[in-house]
Formats: sequence, C-alpha cells, structure tokens
Amino acid sequence: MHNTTDQTDAEGEGHLADWYQRVPKVELHFHLEGSIPLDALWELIRKYDGDPDVPDMESLKDRFRFRDFSHFLETWTWKNGFLREYDDFAFFSEAVARSLEGQNIQYVEAFLSTSRFLSIGLETGRLIEAVRQGLNRVSDVEVALVPDLVRDLGAENAATVLSELSEVQSLGVVGIGIGGSEHLYPPEIFREVYSTAREMGFHTTAHAGEAAGADSIWGAIRTLEVERIGHGTRALEDEPLLEYLAESRLPIEMCPLSNVATRVVESIEQHPVRDYFDRGLMVTINTDDPVMFGNSMVQEFQALESNFGFTPDEIRVLILNGIEASFLPPERKLAMANSFTSDPAWSEKTQL
Repeated sequence: MHNTTDQTDAEGEGHLADWYQRVPKVELHFHLEGSIPLDALWELIRKYDGDPDVPDMESLKDRFRFRDFSHFLETWTWKNGFLREYDDFAFFSEAVARSLEGQNIQYVEAFLSTSRFLSIGLETGRLIEAVRQGLNRVSDVEVALVPDLVRDLGAENAATVLSELSEVQSLGVVGIGIGGSEHLYPPEIFREVYSTAREMGFHTTAHAGEAAGADSIWGAIRTLEVERIGHGTRALEDEPLLEYLAESRLPIEMCPLSNVATRVVESIEQHPVRDYFDRGLMVTINTDDPVMFGNSMVQEFQALESNFGFTPDEIRVLILNGIEASFLPPERKLAMANSFTSDPAWSEKTQL
C-alpha cells in the first residue's frame, strides 16, 4: 500500500520537473565544446578511429567522472582531440542547439575556446563561421558567442585571437571571457587585452573564484573591469567582497552542479548559492559543461529546490536575472522578459 504523503510528494516533484522543462530559460555560462551531446561526440570519436580506452558509450560516460579540477581540464583537452576540421564544429554546434531547443532554453551566451585549435591550423574566423553555420540550422534557439581567450595560452595569444575577432563580430560574437587554469594564470596578466576588448565594443566576463580564491574575483573586478563573474563560488571567503557584490549587483554566473563535479565544493549542500541569493547578489544559474557533468537546467533547478528550498517564484527570479545579466541591449532584455512572463508555462500554478 502506498503512503499517501509520499505519493503526493512524488507527484509534486514530477510536476515541478515538468515545469522546469517547459518554462522558458536562458544560459549565460555554457561552453559549446562541453555541451556536445554524447551521441554526436561518439560519432566524432569514431570518425577519428576512436580511443582504445573508450570502446563504447558507457566508457565514454565514465570518462566524464572527475577527481578534481585539474583532471577535468585534462579530460577537456582529450575531448578536443576529436575536433579537427571546420565541419566538426558545424556538426556539433547543430547538435548542441537541438539539445537546447528540446529544453526550451531560448537564449544562450556560449563560450567557444577558439584559441585551443590554432595549433592544429584552424583559423579563428573560419571556425566561428562553421559554428554559426551549425547553430543557424536551429531557428528556435538564439546563441550568441563569447570566445574564451584561454588563460593557459597567455596574454600574447589572447591578444592575437582578439584581433581576429573583429572580423566576425557580425556573426553574433558579443563578448570575451577567460577560462582555463585560473589558479596558475591570474587575471592581472590580461589587463591590456580586456581594455582593448572594451574599446572594440565587446562585453566582458571572466572565470573567477572557481579554482582560485577571492583575490581572483577582486582581480577580475578591479583589473579587468568585467561585467559578469563566472562561477564566483569562493567569494564566500571574503566578507567585504560579498558586500560589494550585493551592493553593485555585479552578475554572478553560478554553476552549482559543475562545482560539485569538479570538487570546487565537496557537496551540493556546501554550495553558497542560497547564501548569495539571500544576501541579494545578482545570481544566475547555468550548467557550464552539461554533457561532461551529466547535468541540465532542469537538474540545476531540482537541486536548488531539494537542497536549498528554492521556490518556483524564486526560480522565476533566477531566470529573469539571467535575462537582465545578459549582454543583450536593454530593449531586447525587456522584450525577452515580456515574452517569458507571457508564456503559458510561466504563470502556471506551481508549488513545492
């Protein structure tokens, strides 16, 4: 005999999961190369004669279990080894866009690490053209591009890539960011690159407070003058920084399940997202590298609900934060917010 309370709880959880799926959403911290659907990635691996250590789909899934942040970066590099031709980028970009479409994620600002492919002869402009070609095959999802200048390759390489981006701004390249080994390459190295990017009309963000501490976030704010902070998880180590972030409303691209997967935090219960939200920080929720971490926006919202008691109304606030924190012009933000809030799923009666 079923327990009535348990059955009601299960039905409620199922209803909210369905609502999380159907409600319109945005993502601001999303790496294209970390979001390649497994079947598409498997096809690319087979195209290049495979890897004896990854003989089937199950072993591919196992490859995406990480000991720590450095192990994640090693696996990222391994995966990139199967992206070798412009056609590969058009192919996987279409697959990523179709995955987003299926989740009703309507707008994305996506990182793309063009710098990492210069060594195999792929030109920045042509690579972005190939990505745009793939994305354009899916009309119901808008994906703006934010090339990741990649810390590990240094400031000179970043400056070179930035100069090449001026030729493809018209292809929906709206900003720049830096990811990679944050603990080894502090933001101050990239001061001039970011200054030039602003002069060129690019928006700016930076991974900070993920693999390094609060000083890295301060560096991104004071030296790079970023418009958003990627992750920001370790801001909790510095009370004045938290106060600054709350007062300034500088957007934070939070990625809770990613931070657990890479051991930036030991468990979801230890994640500071609830504290940040309650303090009034401009929190947005994102998946980061959803295929590599096995997560989705639905699962992110479920984790917020089950571990921190986020209500549907608070989830709505987080979604609207994403629109407000985007690099869209003000009139587009307003139009998108109006479109989302008039969607039938938005005002649907929901409760925990």
